[in-house]
Amino acid sequence: MNTEQVQYVDDAITSRHSVRAFLDTPIEMQTIKDILAVASRAPSGTNVQPWKVYVVTGQKRAEMIDRVCAAQIELLQKPELAAQYQETFAYYPATWISPFIDRRRANGWGLYGLLGIQKGEKEKMAAQQLRNFQLFDAPVALYFTVNKIMGIGSKMDIAMMIQNVMVAAKARGLDTCPQAAWNHFHPIVLDILGAPEDEELVCAVALGYADPEHIVNTFITPREPVENFTVFLD
Repeated sequence: MNTEQVQYVDDAITSRHSVRAFLDTPIEMQTIKDILAVASRAPSGTNVQPWKVYVVTGQKRAEMIDRVCAAQIELLQKPELAAQYQETFAYYPATWISPFIDRRRANGWGLYGLLGIQKGEKEKMAAQQLRNFQLFDAPVALYFTVNKIMGIGSKMDIAMMIQNVMVAAKARGLDTCPQAAWNHFHPIVLDILGAPEDEELVCAVALGYADPEHIVNTFITPREPVENFTVFLD
């Protein structure tokens, strides 16, 4: 075993976390292409490679942010519009149970607490939520889609590909934030992307260089020990 290679891979995985404040430093397009080429080695059932990726920068990025932020603000003002912005698949369960709801709450309040947002401060919460749709100022947005005809297994495939993207980015000194929040606004997103009607939005990923001075980037979520989620059978 090459311990040096092991350390490189482990470091790329364990140092990756969801960054919520980016610098506006541009990224070379060739670097993005290299990341996607490496990530495309992800496995997929019978090698169908169901993923499609849209790399959004510049004016198109600005248009995406403007339109989706406007929709989010309108939705906050008029909650009855929620029916217009439904995910095409359920990311979260309809009913939460422990320990999952406990972890979710700890994550939310841990982040808000770090930012000085207290329970009941709806305006501050809304402002932080809006940051999702500003890509946390990342200069690059990646939108991942699959063809609607594909089954749930293709979402497993593209999830592995997305993880590869994030790890390959980290190995190159870049940071990421995977965002399912965009899925609510898939009609707007897919329209701006010019995606065909047979495509479904799965996830967005903000890509860039983390702002080392922003306190939000000190927020690192904990992980359960191996013994808590593993059954060993001999």
